[in-house]
Amino acid sequence: MRTLNVALGERSYPINIGSGLLGDPSLILPFLKTPRVAIVTNDVVGPLYLDSLQAALRECGVRVHAVTLPDGEEHKNWQTLNLIFDTLLAERCERSTTLLALGGGVVGDMTGFAAATYQRGVPFIQIPTTLLSQVDSSVGGKTAINHPLGKNMIGAFYQPRLVLADTGTLDTLPDRELAAGLAEVIKYGLIRDPGFFVWLEANIERLVAREPEALAFAIERSCVNKAEVVAADETEQGERALLNLGHTFGHAIETGMGYGAWLHGEAVAAGTMMAAELSCRLGWLPAAEVSRIEALHRRAGLPVQGPRLGAGRYLELMAHDKKVEAGRLRLILLRGIGQAVIHADATPEAIAAAIDARCA
Repeated sequence: MRTLNVALGERSYPINIGSGLLGDPSLILPFLKTPRVAIVTNDVVGPLYLDSLQAALRECGVRVHAVTLPDGEEHKNWQTLNLIFDTLLAERCERSTTLLALGGGVVGDMTGFAAATYQRGVPFIQIPTTLLSQVDSSVGGKTAINHPLGKNMIGAFYQPRLVLADTGTLDTLPDRELAAGLAEVIKYGLIRDPGFFVWLEANIERLVAREPEALAFAIERSCVNKAEVVAADETEQGERALLNLGHTFGHAIETGMGYGAWLHGEAVAAGTMMAAELSCRLGWLPAAEVSRIEALHRRAGLPVQGPRLGAGRYLELMAHDKKVEAGRLRLILLRGIGQAVIHADATPEAIAAAIDARCA
């Protein structure tokens, strides 16, 4: 097991990364306020890991409640969130009850948002079971649900007490989900870690083949990057926005196609190519580097073009993005591999041209 730290003063917390961690309840017990938890999972992950986690905790004297949500981004809404609240209220869970998010990014986001708001805040722990959630969404305290007009528009910054990333859970992950997670891994190399991008170019097939040592290295390197950015800018006032490379375009894809049609990582990959295309058209990113970025995404099994919604529809959807400030859309673009910038002066015409160039 490797342990990293997200340095946020009194709200600092560890990220434990390793195989077989779910079978060791001693890693969880020190982070419980009282021996009572509510495990939130979904109907795909639950049958794989819920019973063993419940049994391990109960053997240690922990009182356990379970909430099973329907799987999928299309269920990341108020109606599904209320399933968590229904159980917490029916079981009379108190403010000292710890919520455990056992699943991918959707489960983690909704559990965190429930924890932030139930009785005005209860502790929670992230136990991410997908590559995307292990390298990105479980770290940093972003919690949210979706709205028909925009993804992740209703939520809160609320940090977990612990992130427990059991890499063994990736053995049961479908190939498409693994590829989606690689989009976020590639992102770290593009925005701030050019050495990692070069490593990915040399090792992407090892990740696709799920070689344990390669996966462990990529997860740790990604979490190191995420933890450093979050520690410097917890509530996204500046540098943390760089983590959204490809996300403004990608969220438009997810919303425009209907939540769940494209996986988040797939949409981010296509959105990253749109951002790279615009960066190239602005004269910042050499065409050869755009080709490198495209080649790496293709080798990871990710889309490099978005759906043809029409540039006007993209712009309409992007206008609902959280990074709109004073009516201006702030995009994350690239001045080179490993050098992301926030740019608010791209014209709608330039953005539309980049979108059209990168739509299938």
